[in-house]
Amino acid sequence: MDSTIQKLESLAVSIGVEGWITEVFIVVFATLLTNFIQKQVFQRVGVKLKQTRNPWDDALVSSLAKPLSVLIWVVGLTFAVGIIQEARPSAIFGVVTPVRDVGVIACLAWFLVRFIRHAEQNIVARGKSRSEEYDRTTVDAIGKLLRLSVMITAVLVALQTLGYSISGVLAFGGIGGIAVGFAAKDMLANFFGGMVVYLDQPFKVGDWIRSPDRDIEGTVEHIGWRLTVIRTFDSRPLYVPNATFLSIAVQNPSRMHYRRIFETIGIRYDDARSMRKIVEEVTELLKNHPDIDTDKTLMVNFNAFAASSLDFFIYCMTKTTVWAEYHEVKQKVLLSILDIIESHGAEVAFPTRTLHVPEGIPSVETKAA
Repeated sequence: MDSTIQKLESLAVSIGVEGWITEVFIVVFATLLTNFIQKQVFQRVGVKLKQTRNPWDDALVSSLAKPLSVLIWVVGLTFAVGIIQEARPSAIFGVVTPVRDVGVIACLAWFLVRFIRHAEQNIVARGKSRSEEYDRTTVDAIGKLLRLSVMITAVLVALQTLGYSISGVLAFGGIGGIAVGFAAKDMLANFFGGMVVYLDQPFKVGDWIRSPDRDIEGTVEHIGWRLTVIRTFDSRPLYVPNATFLSIAVQNPSRMHYRRIFETIGIRYDDARSMRKIVEEVTELLKNHPDIDTDKTLMVNFNAFAASSLDFFIYCMTKTTVWAEYHEVKQKVLLSILDIIESHGAEVAFPTRTLHVPEGIPSVETKAA
């Protein structure tokens, strides 16, 4: 490379080009060459690191490539402009140093933001590929907080570099924050609502939630700082401001440990003698059923003389919490109970009325007479 630069300088002297122009040309050429080399190196290293199990190394390389390229050009061009400033002094060149400093800070912040985002994506992707348990909501919350911290720090450092007092900026920000707070109270309420959701975690991405207070039910797709996206069961997106979750009750069926079967079944009064045997056999059925959790409460009892039936109830818990599987289990249990009732010659009752006429119903001939 030294021989190449010497050849360029000799060529410039031979054609009568001024020295500072040659130096600028050499700096730009060196910047271009350095940027090209780093791209080739990072491209090859990135391919190798993607084959490793560590989610941090390939995130580091993929995050560093573009900011480093911009940083090389910022340093190279500002250095070239510095050469021009020495040869042709001008007031406009006074901004070169602040621009360089801010550019370096911006590139560093850009790299950190990209690294946090790539690391977050890699952790979630590798967790899915290995069937490991990663709380997507927690990873997303930590990533957002880290990126916000990096950007705020970068802005404060840049202001300090430009000669502004950070204490004054913070004081002005505190006074301005009061005014902004009154003007954007709904937005701040949504922000703090999102913070509460992230910290308390009443639900996470992928959970099925519903609210008895509002017409809200579906699967959580995204939890943002301002609103939460819920996909309803008819595939419509529902955008709920996070402040809503500060004042409503939320049910999370996805975190159920079991599902309950609680049904009341009635037989005819004519089948009263079969009630004891039916209750006993239904109890044995539930105790021996492979899909019923016998460690939880299990009850089968005759409990009411209803208007047109003798009622008994079943109360038990299924092992599955999946909605579709639960209904399959419940269907099998109810059909088996019907078989037990029919095996005793009994029938499931339905609303009926019996009319008793003490003197009998007079015939048509009697009425005519």
